Amino acid sequence: MSQYSVVFKNNSSNFGTVCLYQTCPELDADVMSLAWFSKSAHPTTKLTFKWDIKYSFIWDETGVLVPGVVFDASQTWDADLSNNNAITFTKQNGAYTFKDLVRGEKDGMLQITEDYTVPVKQAAVGIGMSGAGTFVKQAQPNMTLFFKPHPEYWITFGNYVQGQVLDVTEITNKAKIEFGPGIYQMVAVLKDDNSWEITDNTGAL
Repeated sequence: MSQYSVVFKNNSSNFGTVCLYQTCPELDADVMSLAWFSKSAHPTTKLTFKWDIKYSFIWDETGVLVPGVVFDASQTWDADLSNNNAITFTKQNGAYTFKDLVRGEKDGMLQITEDYTVPVKQAAVGIGMSGAGTFVKQAQPNMTLFFKPHPEYWITFGNYVQGQVLDVTEITNKAKIEFGPGIYQMVAVLKDDNSWEITDNTGAL
């Protein structure tokens, strides 16, 4: 399986946090994006983010899921889009857990069944990629969620914490990163005017 990477260079005059996150137009509107990867960077700093297309199921006891809440996965189970693509979320003996990782109803989808024991507005469930959370939704009883991951990759710079729930409509200083056919490394340069240059040319560094 191919490994993807983004090389970031801070050519601005600002210290801050560079953040990679994902969006997916095919997901429900109440599915929220997380700050997938983040690292702090001083001016002239170069950083590299690397990942594989390996999915997982995640949950955390977040309370009410709103932008700014930090999702720190309490349990992570590996998943794939064809075999181990369905799981049940439950609360047993006063504690949340996943159980019953099986082949789901639909190939190409990740399925989370929330059983009757799950209370409202106390936990969140979702999916991750390459060991870090990407999309989450407030958990509630007797619901089945389907995630069809066709992610779009974005980069932004500001003040972020990995796992932070994002309101992507409020992010202004962002740029989309698109990997063309046969391209596995992209370069993202934050320029001195705080605009972005996105390229597959490492000479831009």
